[in-house]
Amino acid sequence: FKLYSLSLSICAAMGETGTRLVQLGCVWQKLNIAPAPLSTSTTHCHSLRRNYYPSIIRCCVSTSDKANKSTSLTQTPIPWGCDVDSLDNAEALQKWLTESGLPPQKMALQRVEVGERGLVALKNIRKSEKLLFVPPSLVITADSEWSCEEAGKVLKQSGVPDWPLLATYLISEASLMKSSRWSNYISALPRQPYSLLYWTPAELDRYLEASQIRRRAIERINDVNGTYNDLRSRIFGKYPDLFPDEVLHEVFNMETFKWSFGILFSRLVRLPSMDGKVALVPWADMLNHNCEVETFLDYDAASKGVVFTTDRSYQPGEQVFISYGRKSNGELLLSYGFVPKEGTNPSDSAELLLSLNKSDKCYKEKMEALKKYGLSTSHCFPLRVTGWPLELMAYAYLAASPADMIGQYEEMAAAASNITTVKKDIRYPEIEEQALQYILNSCESSISKYSKFLQASGTMDLDVTSPKQLNRKLFLKQLAVDLCTSEQRILFRTQYVLRRRLRDIRSGELRALRLFDGFRKLFK
Repeated sequence: FKLYSLSLSICAAMGETGTRLVQLGCVWQKLNIAPAPLSTSTTHCHSLRRNYYPSIIRCCVSTSDKANKSTSLTQTPIPWGCDVDSLDNAEALQKWLTESGLPPQKMALQRVEVGERGLVALKNIRKSEKLLFVPPSLVITADSEWSCEEAGKVLKQSGVPDWPLLATYLISEASLMKSSRWSNYISALPRQPYSLLYWTPAELDRYLEASQIRRRAIERINDVNGTYNDLRSRIFGKYPDLFPDEVLHEVFNMETFKWSFGILFSRLVRLPSMDGKVALVPWADMLNHNCEVETFLDYDAASKGVVFTTDRSYQPGEQVFISYGRKSNGELLLSYGFVPKEGTNPSDSAELLLSLNKSDKCYKEKMEALKKYGLSTSHCFPLRVTGWPLELMAYAYLAASPADMIGQYEEMAAAASNITTVKKDIRYPEIEEQALQYILNSCESSISKYSKFLQASGTMDLDVTSPKQLNRKLFLKQLAVDLCTSEQRILFRTQYVLRRRLRDIRSGELRALRLFDGFRKLFK
């Protein structure tokens, strides 16, 4: 069941069925079909349904078997939300939040240099001061009430996980427009989130060919597509009275799910003091990320609200920041659509792909050892400026080990896995040189790919007929150049360290050989 394939670090709630029922009323009206008797909650949704926009979204979804594997869409703009830099709905959002229980704020939503729009200090803010105090009633979680209780009940009873649950909930509430209690919040959300979900396969291949983030982006896109298709076949298809085809075509389609997942990837937070519950926190999610800030959102039991504690002071007019977590530049691009300036992210890393040599006489035995501990014959490990993980070295030992060390294969594979608690710091001095050389070869192969892309990026043909498309391609290209530059910098540092260690090993061996040769001549 691919609904569970989105093994992500955050979760959420879903209430899409409410919209389904509201949409269903409109569909019945269009087709002049009398609906079957519904419960009280369904009738409530039916009355709301009259406000449903008749034909704003036009995404053509085929219901053939073939389309279940690959959904064909005619993309049109999402009818809700706003431009990423828009402040048109800021005043309405702040007014609604205040009327709904948000206390007076020391910050306001304004245009900013970092992040296009963000929260800016209106008054002096002290270091270690608590801010926000968003009440639980304004936080969207898996426990949030849905506009249509019956639809929500169906989805929860079907065991839909939090991620697809909340993704559908957002679409459901968004399609209700002004009838949803969240309408002012949804109107302030970006119509197209900055996310690699919105990069086409051709753009991923062209701009991220050197980076392993391309692979992760493709996996994420496939997960979202698979989750949507599973929802259609296993939930929506099972309840056609709640989810008729026309409603699926117009509202609950791949394009709107891509939007809702983009919102989740970029805005969902985990609240440690609420048993790790994940949530969308309106107003708080307007805060931008700074790599040097170490303050996070959490629930404060004393004030009964979601807060963060500043780790520095702010003057009026300064943008206020939080941390989105200790993420690499690639991870920030993957979920949030931006790349920090080179050298400013202390958590930055570059993924290095290591693979077994298929011509290795013990390839099969090594593959089986890796498989036993959840690893494959090709695996990525994070490199940092400060070094590499012990798991990477264990994998390199296995890859470089000769046939007479077959008895240690399992120990090496176990140490290379992150699902075991065995000793990681294993050492095999007899093959350390070969293991380091193996890592260096992989590192230099990766560096050459980055160099090729960066050299070619200056001569890329970006000529397109639409100026807007040209701006998009220039924007994507610059993001890719910034990412590849920062990742190549880490690879260069790793290359330097590896070469120096190999030089030391080989010079030490040479000195030992010379000393041995001197003794041999002496005794001779």
